[in-house]
Amino acid sequence: MARELWEGNQAIAEAASRVGLEAYFGYPITPQNEILEWMSRRLPELGRAFVQAESELGAINMVYGAACTGARVMTSSSSPGISLMMEGLSYIAGTEVPMVLVNVMRGGPGLGNIAPSQADYNQICKGGGHGDYHPIVLAPASVQEAVDLMPVAFDLAEKYLNICCILIDGSIGQMMEPVELPEMRPVQRKDFPWAVTGAKGRPRRILSSIYLDPPEEEKTNLRLLRRWQEVQEKELRYKEYFTDDADFIVIGFGTAGRVALSAVRAARAQGIKVGLFRPITVAPFPYKRVAELAQRVGAFLVVEMNAGQMLEDVRLAVNGSIPIEFYGRLGGVVPFPDEILSEIQRVAKAKLSADADPIANWMKRMEMVAR
Repeated sequence: MARELWEGNQAIAEAASRVGLEAYFGYPITPQNEILEWMSRRLPELGRAFVQAESELGAINMVYGAACTGARVMTSSSSPGISLMMEGLSYIAGTEVPMVLVNVMRGGPGLGNIAPSQADYNQICKGGGHGDYHPIVLAPASVQEAVDLMPVAFDLAEKYLNICCILIDGSIGQMMEPVELPEMRPVQRKDFPWAVTGAKGRPRRILSSIYLDPPEEEKTNLRLLRRWQEVQEKELRYKEYFTDDADFIVIGFGTAGRVALSAVRAARAQGIKVGLFRPITVAPFPYKRVAELAQRVGAFLVVEMNAGQMLEDVRLAVNGSIPIEFYGRLGGVVPFPDEILSEIQRVAKAKLSADADPIANWMKRMEMVAR
């Protein structure tokens, strides 16, 4: 197919409709409104279900009900809206039904602003709602990658009976890029043996997240954990650039990883042997691969649009074996490639210690810039 110029949010919505989405429930919040707006026109055209709920709480519970029928279903929101959905997401996880969530992150905390941020990493990657569960989280770095991950997200959600989240920020949602969209597929409802579809001629199926007997709840938690262990083993995704001969490696996801790639290329042109590792599955995080890379290089530089949330996962993987430096921008500020290039140049010249606190060092540098 030919590539066409699409806005990120609209491309994500169209891609979902082309890979068998049957129902969308949502509520407006910037910077993801274009997803809801696109769905409001597109899904009725296709004879499928679209509902603008009265709130994020209403939307996620409508998703819950539709997911219990075995329908391919999704919602989308942005940071404060995702917070309001957390109880429903935990119920969905506890009931073991599949759904896709698109989180277009914005600046915070609180109401914050509508600028791009990566401050929701901990919120969604570490479970989000109450209880022991792990959503699968995919972090694309471009509109095309987001489009390509839409069918993957639905397939993973249905394979592991879990929540799968596409985690992007407002810049990816709002930017225009050439995109090749997937071919339109017919809706094909899978014959899930658990789905609530009417009980004519068979025993009733009852779906619930309520296990009042603690041993039964423990069995459920262990079942969820076994599935998560399978995801950790089989579903890791990441991209590496110039890591074969790198002296040190930049690690960043989503937009931060994309901006870092421009800086890495510029540093390479200056003769600095630096590589880039960009995790795509940020939950599960590719700990094993990061640990392997730590055995080959002298340091990591973690770049994020937050105060060091993925940094904690990198530190767990490294376990103090090599120095880790950090550079972050907060509150909806997107770093420029030149900023990251300066950090790369600094790391290339500095004598680093594995015992140093990367957050404290970064904050000192930020304070000096503020002066």
